[in-house]
Amino acid sequence: MERSAEGGLPRVLPGLSAPRFVGRAAELHRLTDALARPPATVLVEGEAGIGKSRLVQEALDEPGVAALRPLAAMCPPFREALTLSPVVDAARDAQPDVAELALTPLAGVLRPLFPEWAQDLPPAPEALSDAGAARHRLFRALAELLDAMGVGVLVLEDVHWADEATLDFLLFLTSRRTRRMSLVLTYRPEDVAPESALMRLTSRPPAGTGYVRICLGALDVPQTAELMSSMLDGEHVSETFASFLQERTDGVPLAIEESVRLLRDRADLVRRDGEWVRRTLADIAVPPTIRDAVAERASRLTPDAQRVLRAASVLAEPVGPAVLATVSGLPDNVAGGAVDAAVRSGLLGEDRAGRVSFRHALAARAVYDMTPAPDRRALHRGAGSSLRAMTPQPVARLAHHYREAGDTGQWREYAELTADLALASGDHRTAVGLLYELLTGNDPPAASVARWAQKMPVLAFAGLVARGDLIRALRRVLDGEALAPHDRAAVRIQLGRMLLQVAEYAAATVELEKALPDLAGDPFQAAWAMNTLGSPPSTMMSAEEHRRWLNRAADAARLPMTADQRLALVGDRATSLLDMGDETGWAVAAELPDTATTPEGMMQLARGGLNIGNSALRWGRYDEARALLTTGLARAEEHRYQRLQDMIRVTLVHLDWFTGAWDGLAERAAALAGVEEEPVVQLDALLITALLDRATGGGGADPGPVAVAVDEGGLGTVEERLRQVLDAGLRRGIVDLPLEPAAALARIRLAEGSAAEAVELTDGPADVVARKNIWLWATEFAPVRTGALLAVERPDRARQFVADLAEGLSGRNLPAADAALETCRGVLAEGEGRSVEAAAAFGRAATAWRRLPRPYEALRAAERRAGCLLAAGDRDTGLAELARAQAGFTALGARTDAARVHGARHAAGAPVREVWRGGRRGYGDQLSPRELEVVRLMLTGLTNPAIARALSRSPKTIAAQLNSAMRKYGVTSRTALAVSLTQAGITPAEGHATGAESPRSDL
Repeated sequence: MERSAEGGLPRVLPGLSAPRFVGRAAELHRLTDALARPPATVLVEGEAGIGKSRLVQEALDEPGVAALRPLAAMCPPFREALTLSPVVDAARDAQPDVAELALTPLAGVLRPLFPEWAQDLPPAPEALSDAGAARHRLFRALAELLDAMGVGVLVLEDVHWADEATLDFLLFLTSRRTRRMSLVLTYRPEDVAPESALMRLTSRPPAGTGYVRICLGALDVPQTAELMSSMLDGEHVSETFASFLQERTDGVPLAIEESVRLLRDRADLVRRDGEWVRRTLADIAVPPTIRDAVAERASRLTPDAQRVLRAASVLAEPVGPAVLATVSGLPDNVAGGAVDAAVRSGLLGEDRAGRVSFRHALAARAVYDMTPAPDRRALHRGAGSSLRAMTPQPVARLAHHYREAGDTGQWREYAELTADLALASGDHRTAVGLLYELLTGNDPPAASVARWAQKMPVLAFAGLVARGDLIRALRRVLDGEALAPHDRAAVRIQLGRMLLQVAEYAAATVELEKALPDLAGDPFQAAWAMNTLGSPPSTMMSAEEHRRWLNRAADAARLPMTADQRLALVGDRATSLLDMGDETGWAVAAELPDTATTPEGMMQLARGGLNIGNSALRWGRYDEARALLTTGLARAEEHRYQRLQDMIRVTLVHLDWFTGAWDGLAERAAALAGVEEEPVVQLDALLITALLDRATGGGGADPGPVAVAVDEGGLGTVEERLRQVLDAGLRRGIVDLPLEPAAALARIRLAEGSAAEAVELTDGPADVVARKNIWLWATEFAPVRTGALLAVERPDRARQFVADLAEGLSGRNLPAADAALETCRGVLAEGEGRSVEAAAAFGRAATAWRRLPRPYEALRAAERRAGCLLAAGDRDTGLAELARAQAGFTALGARTDAARVHGARHAAGAPVREVWRGGRRGYGDQLSPRELEVVRLMLTGLTNPAIARALSRSPKTIAAQLNSAMRKYGVTSRTALAVSLTQAGITPAEGHATGAESPRSDL
């Protein structure tokens, strides 16, 4: 009883009940209906407090859904996450009889996640070093466990807090062909990061499954009144009061509930004429946020109950009452009563297992935020002490609590244990994240740095943004004096591996050389480092120096080591020899077995298929290259080596570019150019998109995020993409990567008449080849360099270059390089006016290219032969050769080249006409009126978006029209197009100042 403020009469405070389920009947029907037709994916989204969890719980209580044996999990708001912890904890809490489950040997990989089940799980299989393969195997095992437990519905709440491994597991579940399990996921859309894998689940329905997306909105006034009434023993609530509260709470159920509880605590509810009403509006203040309401309600509890609330907010997960009492630090004689009082307040609740936690994360956060920082640290420390006694220890949560407690030593201990568990489980990404934090923290102990660095799974390490901090941290330790020699060597080797992984070859070489003196006791690591130094793409060493390192590595490889280690060394040695054009590399490659007995051995064979196949590609042995790469890809796919799959696929794309298999090639290359965190894959794919676009005269497929954006929404031109690959190769120290883009850029410059620039572009590649004495590498740039030297009137240098190339290839069987040499001889003879000899040389070159087969280069050589025949007076043969070349280019899809040959035939007086293939007739070689508008504006210096705005067209349309104009004029850049247009008498558009904007292109 209380005294009424109005008249001093006794007032009865209302008793409060748990709110009924209100206003969601349609949503509940959609959810249960979807689960009745498995497999289904149900996404429940809405803001905090809107009722997502209540909706899901109501559905799970339906008899038909309960019969599906649902398993409910919740993602905690922890920074540190143990691998798949929400699903693992839910499976553990379900307490299945593991010994009775029909599990295959695959389930052995679950041992690190469920150590308490070790006696009932199969033996652990051998670890996999490939991150993708390890993670996929773990996902398969966990899915098998859930299937064996009979789980028909997996519920995961607060997925916006899910760790990366858990999100990837959900994607895995939705992609299974034999999927039977339904998924129910709840999340707050406003808290989902744009790059989150959850966006992939929410943006497109999984194929072949039911898909329901439920967006929960606010309650209206009648629903608000019903919810309030349900808390007040079903008695009527005035419409005015309900409208008032609905407006103040935005109709959010949790806010309504908390406001009713707070108004009750304040004695602001008045029963008048048989219904509950508010006092006058002037007398009632509803808190503006749920946090404010929770804070005020908490402040009305006893100090001991408030202490329990603070402890629960720090724990942030359901725990037993004893744990909560211990963490709160209250004496035993008052702790139980304080816990009960906190539960009776309605802020805390109990689950079916008797564990206590906040009923809503918002309430927990409100209490956490209003807890003074010193108290929070003490409570986190208490949580750590309490949880350490659990078996198995929740190491990720311990790391979280000790971090928040400011106990760096304990945080390091449990963060490392969490990383160890992640590694043992095959979750390399989680391990990388934890080890990165350990290594880049403030003043880590040198001995620990050595241990942590050696644990870093290098094949999973490709974070280009974070890499700089990590490498600087390792170098700081190496620069000190605290490391023992063996530890210093181990850190240098690992640092070298990381640098190689992100294609920083020159820097990696420095670290490996420094490590060698301390590796006497580790023959494999020493041999691996020497093999790496013997790899031609890694440094500017000469071929002889590389051979010396390879020979030293071969000697070290004779010392005791595992069969898998020896397999890796053989594959690397074969690759290095072949990269130098050394025939003995094929004999070494033949030492590799057809199969291996371990996953690591199979990965080394897949690597061998990639690397030796790439060498065969460079040699021009394309049939062998395809066989090696195809076999390597099959092995990589079988064992889920994702990184190797991507690298083999991009090498096959390169092979298809060479061999003229261009159908669908642009799309494949563009997809690989978007592979995240794989710079070598991205750059090679980007190179192919540029080469293909230059040949076909098309914009090609979108080359992905790695492409240079020249303005909003635009993609780099062919030249910009080639320049990006060239610059990246030079910057990263990948000695052979710049050779092909430099050759392509030089061809463009030479065609434009900028011969001096073409010479400059090939000076670097020529210097690399000469200094390393690896003339195999001259295949791509040798012909254009020869032509450029002749064009700048340096025939002496051209002759010397061709002579050096011939000497460097002498006695070797290098089909692609030999074809390039014949092309160079043709270019040299043509430039010196020896047309008959040039025609013969180009004929031999065309035959050699065709034999590989490399049809694009064969057609280019045939075109050059035709020109020489015409110059020599053999008009009929020359024109016939040009006609065949044009037909060949057209069949290949090389529209730019076909247009150029068409122009050459026309200039030579041959009767030519455009072939009409039905449909609307085009404008032939002439610009259409719309194209003419575009090019005249381009001549004023406007960018593509500016032209689009001026003409009210899309930038994509402008790019296509400029591309068409380039194709008609037989050029590949805006600069060359501008020159051709000016020569043709086309003038800039009037009313647009030339140079108003810098001339850039979206093409």
